[in-house]
Amino acid sequence: MPDFLLPDLGEGLTEAEIVHWLVSVGDTIVIDQPVVEVETAKASVEVPSPYAGVVTGLHGKPGEALQVGAPLVTVGAATGFVEPGVVTAERVEEGSGNVLIGYGTSTTTRRKRGSRRRPANSSPVTAPVSAPVSAKTAVISPLVRRLAREHGLDLTRVPGSGPQGIVRRCDVDKAIAEVAVARPVTQPAGTRIPLKGLRKTVADKLSLSRREIPEATVWVDVDATGLLAARAALNAAGPKVSLLALIARFTVLGLKKFPELNSRVERDEIVLLDEVNLGFAAQTDRGLMVPVVRDTQHLNTRELSKALADKTSAARDGKLTPADLTGGTFTVNNYGVFGVDGSAAIINHPEAAILGVGRIIDRPWVVDGQVVARKVCELTLAFDHRVCDGGTAGGFLRFIADCVESPITSLGDL
Repeated sequence: MPDFLLPDLGEGLTEAEIVHWLVSVGDTIVIDQPVVEVETAKASVEVPSPYAGVVTGLHGKPGEALQVGAPLVTVGAATGFVEPGVVTAERVEEGSGNVLIGYGTSTTTRRKRGSRRRPANSSPVTAPVSAPVSAKTAVISPLVRRLAREHGLDLTRVPGSGPQGIVRRCDVDKAIAEVAVARPVTQPAGTRIPLKGLRKTVADKLSLSRREIPEATVWVDVDATGLLAARAALNAAGPKVSLLALIARFTVLGLKKFPELNSRVERDEIVLLDEVNLGFAAQTDRGLMVPVVRDTQHLNTRELSKALADKTSAARDGKLTPADLTGGTFTVNNYGVFGVDGSAAIINHPEAAILGVGRIIDRPWVVDGQVVARKVCELTLAFDHRVCDGGTAGGFLRFIADCVESPITSLGDL
């Protein structure tokens, strides 16, 4: 019975967490049938089986993380069972035709491991431990090693209960429990929430940004009255256009004038990027996500608005792929939807800048020497000071502000 191993899910991902099983032991499955939903650091995906047959084993429980290449599902032949869920060694080894699709019936005579009889009083022979097992720390599973490392356990001091002293997860769990009992409790009581999955990915990326990027922030208040009027006119003449799409379109124009902000730092080089892959922050039930709309320099305003809406819907429905969340070159964050005026946003590493948009509210504003009520919002730009100085950052932000205050004047660059 072959094991279906957790496949490489791409984008450099090395593990996935089981969300829930889509099949049970004893179920008959076909090729490409989804058998489990897993959550990676970037998205939730359903994993299809490359085999057809009967499920005889599920490796892992919901909430458990598996490494790529670890056993996921064991699949037996669809017929030829002695009892439900069990395939006899004789039927599989003889090539009776009850084989798994993708394997085929072998025409080569093979030694039947189950055909030799042992004396009644003899003990089963234990197979030697394979080469990957260390003589000093008999551990095969990378999950066991990681668990021990996370809890500061010395594996050389953990007795193993597996064959030839292999340390299994139950051994590490027991050691962790013993340490917890022996250690005095000094932390206040409270609810502990594991930092994993998407939340851990976000935390790691934000921490990396703070460590590596010497960021600076500039901001400006703008009169958005003209922007709201322009949007109303556009929506009256055709498919609706969002305010985010208008600001995103101005952003693409601004990056054309100030390409230093559409870049990234790689070692001792600043790489100016040709395409503008625009990321935007989207709040979902799974947490903050940053979908990416690619090649926005080739999209007009209505096309960009539709692309943003489609990505937002996909994010909230949990249908984004890992590729939809990578490859951004600049990010726009409309935190005004949360009712706040401004924020010193953290740059989405390895990008060089992020534009923040606050809420639009009525404020007193001087127009032609008179104080009047206008629709005002705050724009904020956090930028990597390695790629440019304040003059470039201020010039970019001022360009966006001018487009917001006088959107008609931006038509010459559209």
